Amino acid sequence: MSSNPQNQSKEQLAGLALSAIGVVFGDIGTSPLYAIKEVFHSGLPIDKIHVLGVLSLIFWSLTLVVTTKYAIFIMRADNKGEGGIIALMALALQGSKNNPKKMAFILTIGLIGASLFYGDSIITPAISVLSAVEGLKIIAPPLADYVLPITIIVLGALFFIQAKGTGKVGKIFSPVMCFWFALLALLGIINIIHEPDVCMAVNPYYAVHLLLNSGWHGFLIMGAVVLAITGAEALYADMGHFGLKPIRYAWFILVFPALLLNYFGQGALLINHPDAIQNPFYLLAPTWALYPLLILSTLATVIASQAVISGAFSVARQAIQMGYCPRMNILHTSGQEKGQVYVPAVNWLLMGSVFVLVLSFQSSSALASAYGIAVTGTMIVDTILAFIIIQSLWQWKTVTSIIFLSTFLAIDLLFFSSNSLKIPTGGWLPLAIATILFLLLTTWIKGRGLLSQYMDERRVLFEDLEEETIDKLARVEGTAIYLTRSLHGVPQVLLHNLEHNHVLHQQVIVLTIVTTNEPYVDEEHLVKIRTFGENRNFYRVKLYYGFKQNADVRRALELCRKEGLDFDPKTASFFIGSEKVTFRNKSPMPKWRRALFRFLFHNSTSPIEFFKIPVDRVVELGIRIEL
Repeated sequence: MSSNPQNQSKEQLAGLALSAIGVVFGDIGTSPLYAIKEVFHSGLPIDKIHVLGVLSLIFWSLTLVVTTKYAIFIMRADNKGEGGIIALMALALQGSKNNPKKMAFILTIGLIGASLFYGDSIITPAISVLSAVEGLKIIAPPLADYVLPITIIVLGALFFIQAKGTGKVGKIFSPVMCFWFALLALLGIINIIHEPDVCMAVNPYYAVHLLLNSGWHGFLIMGAVVLAITGAEALYADMGHFGLKPIRYAWFILVFPALLLNYFGQGALLINHPDAIQNPFYLLAPTWALYPLLILSTLATVIASQAVISGAFSVARQAIQMGYCPRMNILHTSGQEKGQVYVPAVNWLLMGSVFVLVLSFQSSSALASAYGIAVTGTMIVDTILAFIIIQSLWQWKTVTSIIFLSTFLAIDLLFFSSNSLKIPTGGWLPLAIATILFLLLTTWIKGRGLLSQYMDERRVLFEDLEEETIDKLARVEGTAIYLTRSLHGVPQVLLHNLEHNHVLHQQVIVLTIVTTNEPYVDEEHLVKIRTFGENRNFYRVKLYYGFKQNADVRRALELCRKEGLDFDPKTASFFIGSEKVTFRNKSPMPKWRRALFRFLFHNSTSPIEFFKIPVDRVVELGIRIEL
């Protein structure tokens, strides 16, 4: 990740732009495999006026949504250089600190957006790889029965290599995708030459004419047109890895023109050969090139799927760090790239879900009915959060910000409402996945809130503890470090230890890990130390991390020593509460959520493993908590 984009040389920008092509644009770059085919599968007549209308709709969707909304507007809303739904939500929360109701609203729609993102993450690998392998039906019809097995094998291999890290494989991503986009453009140009009139589709008249003349059918078409812009949010989500300028350069110089040329080439082919609708993408190519094209398409869709899976890991890590999700085991797969992480639980859940999808729907056309609703839902959330940032942080004039909101929200709602008609035939699936995830996240947040309230109600100040208790206790040599969620008062695990063991270490450090609304916190701002007591032997240490950082207690304690805290981390004892949660009958937590929260709480990764605490120095004390 580049820290000073404005200081980058032209060579560095070019290198980052090429890298971005391999990661950022995989999803939107593989849409030509199925987008136009699905638009005409809705029963639209295949003639010149209708083809021009469809191409015009695709051109203006790419121009207004991807280029204007994401590349120009939303990518300006960077959170210290980071993008994505969690970063956008954190930025909106920063601008609404003094308004609890507004913060609750932002949190709710942000979690809805993150949940919908996972609905999209499951469908993208399935539809992308399946649509590529379906080329076999055109190239070698006798091999049609092998489409599903090959798809499962390719996807299985993709998920199994995640644990190894994708750094080495990632090196081939950019050359493959650059070649892919160049080929998209070339295939498009070859066919446009035979029917140059398709270039008239840049005129919005054809889009408006198609929608008005088709009536209800025109509204239905929008649900398929949205397939051409799936992956648009990746421009913003991956901004932290490459920076604003490289992604914009890659989009405007190569990706956008290549996509337009390919779509227009498919349109030109359909005008002259309407029967090519069975697979207009593969039929753009001459017969001798079909097998190489099949291999390249499969590689491109694997790369697109890889980008989505990596995004799912990244969002999971951010949600865990912000406290919106239970702790899960997070592994770093690269010593150089801190953004490359692997979350085993997410990986295997995604793989199982993708396999079920492929085997249930069995074709890209069937899966297309499930695709779109999650994407458009996420786009609506992006628009609303961007509007909040525009008003609260950028302080645009009210009229200007309302024009922004109304324009893009109208487009998003048109796409969303058209896709909502697909709910009975498959659109219910991403919505069901998003609903389950939203319930899990909100249950966790609700339970964590009750847990914090419980701790606050039983809070004992250090001053009170010193006056009443310390003189009566035996003191033992050494340093005790007590890990606690609470930012104030004596932690429950310390009180529990005093109650049962009646001893106190000579030096006591109360350690709290705080996640900020910023992606990264510099080391000089990571540690804050406060002392208590006349003998200065009580310390409260707060460690501040960004939502894209992993806490490393061992490293942080070394920084504490540099700040003047005198102790030996190798001999210190860590006291951690092993909490057992139960609920009283009149608990504020609804009954249906209680078992769910208990399950999440007791199955979350141990803080010992998550925060990299030396296992041989840990003492766990059982604490019963009744919420």
